[in-house]
Amino acid sequence: MGAGVEWAAHCCLLLDWLGNDEAVSTARLAAGFEIPPAYLNKQLQALVRAGILTSVPGARGGFRLDRPLRKITLMDVVAAIEGPDEAFECTEIRQRGPGVDTPKRLFRRPCAVDAAMRSAELQWRRALAARTLADLRDTVDRSAPDLGEQLRDWYVHN
Repeated sequence: MGAGVEWAAHCCLLLDWLGNDEAVSTARLAAGFEIPPAYLNKQLQALVRAGILTSVPGARGGFRLDRPLRKITLMDVVAAIEGPDEAFECTEIRQRGPGVDTPKRLFRRPCAVDAAMRSAELQWRRALAARTLADLRDTVDRSAPDLGEQLRDWYVHN
């Protein structure tokens, strides 16, 4: 999984802490995390296409949350950034080399590697779909109750 997922999730949390009154530019978001604006913009545009963010054009434009954090799951963010494709793709290498002459009927069932990987991915996707960004915000707010205020202060004064 690429760094874009981490960046996207953090930007969504930050936009929530900053409030939805004004859009925040890519340059401003990137400066706060010290990451490349051009690459971050690709992630933000993917979030717009997924209906997670709204893009506001113009000189005072930027990004806002399109829906509340309680309606955005971690799976939504991962799918927006990484795409919907499965992480594992079985290429049936068991049918090569010494397996090339094995009767095809013996390969009707998925191989054990494929079955295990698909099961693990399903569990992973379900776990991500069960956690919202509001859950993460609440966890952070409990462990660092002043963080939201500190971030708003930094973005207002820097």
